[in-house]
Amino acid sequence: MEIAYIPSPSRGVIHLGPIPLRGYAFCIIIGVFVAVWLGNKRWLARGGRAGTVADIAVWAVPFGLLGGRLYHVITDYELYFSAGRDWVDAFKVWEGGLGIWGAIALGAVGAWIGCRRRGIPLPAYADAIAPGIALAQAIGRWGNWFNQELYGRETDLPWALHITSSTDGRVPGYYHPTFLYESLWCIGVALLVIWADRRFKLGHGRAFALYVASYCVGRFWIEYLRVDDAHHILGMRLNNWTAIIVFLLAVLYMVLSAKKRPGREEVVEPGASDDAPDEGPDADGAEKPEGDSDEVKDDAEEAEAESKDEAESAKKT
Repeated sequence: MEIAYIPSPSRGVIHLGPIPLRGYAFCIIIGVFVAVWLGNKRWLARGGRAGTVADIAVWAVPFGLLGGRLYHVITDYELYFSAGRDWVDAFKVWEGGLGIWGAIALGAVGAWIGCRRRGIPLPAYADAIAPGIALAQAIGRWGNWFNQELYGRETDLPWALHITSSTDGRVPGYYHPTFLYESLWCIGVALLVIWADRRFKLGHGRAFALYVASYCVGRFWIEYLRVDDAHHILGMRLNNWTAIIVFLLAVLYMVLSAKKRPGREEVVEPGASDDAPDEGPDADGAEKPEGDSDEVKDDAEEAEAESKDEAESAKKT
C-alpha cells in the first residue's frame, strides 16, 4: 500500500503566453542570486567593498554555465551525437544537463578574470563565495525534480520519488530522490564551511577547498544510488572517479596552503580600508570635517580671543 511519497510535478514548464517559464531555469537563477547575496555579506565581513562579488559574478556565472554544459555534453555525448539524436539539443540548457565539475572549473576561470581586473586575489574571493555556491547547488538540484531526472534506484521508503514520465526511457515508479539527498548535503556543506571558517579563520582558498572536499564526499555515495546512464571505468561511474580525484586535490591544497600561507589575508581588496564611513555626511546630513586642520585651529583661537576682548570691554563699561 502506498503510504507516502514525493510527487513529481505534472510538468516542468508553464507558458505565459508565448514565453515559457521553466522550473529548471528558475532554480538556477535563484541559486545564483543566493550565492551572490551570501558571498557579498562574507566579502564585506572580510573588509571588501559592497558590489564587488556581483561584479565578479558577471564573469564567473556565464563561464560556469558554459563549463557545466560542456562537461555534460562531453561526458554524455551519446545523448546528442549518436544515431537518431539531434546535435542542436546540446544547446538546450533549459532541458537540464549541467555538470558541476565543469561549472566550477570554468567558473573559476571567469572569476579569475574578474578578480584580475579589480586587483583582487582569487583565493580570497573563492573563500567568500564558497558557502553560497553550495547553497546555489542545493537550490539548483530542485531543477532536476521539475524535469523528473537524475533519480536513484527503486525504493519503497516513505520519501520515495514518484516518477510519472515515460519519456527518454524513463520507467514510472518510486525511486530514491537523489536530487533531494544532494540538496540536503549541499546545505550541510555550506553550514560546515561557515562554521569552520569562523572557528579556524580559514584563508588563502582553504574555505573553498573545504567546500570542494566535503561536497565530493557526498557526491561519491549519492552517485552510487543513481540509475541514469553513465560511463564506467573499472566498474565505477565516471563521476565517482572525478569525485575521488577532486577530493584528493582539495585536501592536498589545504595541507600545502596551511604550511605555506598560514592564517587569513589581512587585505582582500586594495583600497577598501580607505573608505572610512565617517568621511561622508553625519546623521543630520551635514558634511563632517576631515580633521583638526591648522586652518580650523586658527579660526577657533581667533574666535576665542575675540570673545575675551568683548568680555573685558563689557567689564570696563
